[in-house]
Amino acid sequence: MYDNSDIENFATQLREAASSKVAISPLRDKIGVENIDLAYQIQSVNTLFNLNKGARIVGKKIGLTSKAVQKQLGVDQPDYGILFNNMEVQNGGSISIKELMQPKVEAEIAFVLKKDLTKKNLTTIDVIQAIDFALPSIEIVGSRIKDWNIKITDTVADNASASHFVVGHCPTLLSDFDMINCKMEMFINDEVVSTGAGSACLGSPINATVWLANMMVKMGSPLLAGEVILSGAVGPMAQVKAGDLVKASIEGLGTVSVQFEE
Repeated sequence: MYDNSDIENFATQLREAASSKVAISPLRDKIGVENIDLAYQIQSVNTLFNLNKGARIVGKKIGLTSKAVQKQLGVDQPDYGILFNNMEVQNGGSISIKELMQPKVEAEIAFVLKKDLTKKNLTTIDVIQAIDFALPSIEIVGSRIKDWNIKITDTVADNASASHFVVGHCPTLLSDFDMINCKMEMFINDEVVSTGAGSACLGSPINATVWLANMMVKMGSPLLAGEVILSGAVGPMAQVKAGDLVKASIEGLGTVSVQFEE
């Protein structure tokens, strides 16, 4: 059994890794691979730390929406992480590679909510009615765990391997695009590095968002109006390095881009 001091210690190790940019060995060596509840407690400690430092929660991200990745990590459900205001990079803007740890990118459909989702046992209709509009997005993922050597408890404790995110600037109603069959292409320096479709995200990004909405009610932290939801990758992720220009195009949603600088 682990007490609060142990949880604080694990959370501190992740924060120090993020600050020093020196990755740590897998946390699962200490907490095991099955104690997901403990991993979320570690994540929550660092969420509170960030809030106390003045950061503001602007949304959530859903991870592990690919069945292949779930199988790889030995789980049968997605996970989630917290998005803070200081994690956003402007569309068409840039970020220094020095701010990141082992960065990779993936294209996603982002949803912005117009209603709170506070009821228990939320349905697909509840979630669709709560969404204001969709945007194309690029999630920049990173890991504080050395060599991306992760299992489920490593990534959950590490805020679902979140780093930064970029969203496009053309809000689109759900009725105005086909979120299941929409094609995605992601480019690095004009070379296609990833392709996919909305269906790659648990069959539909809405399915992933329904899971998240119910999970957040269960955790006592429901999704709220105005929050952005990164619903999960719609194609394989790709590694990035200094000098790379990443652009993602999602059919019906437009494009989004970010430059990685030295």
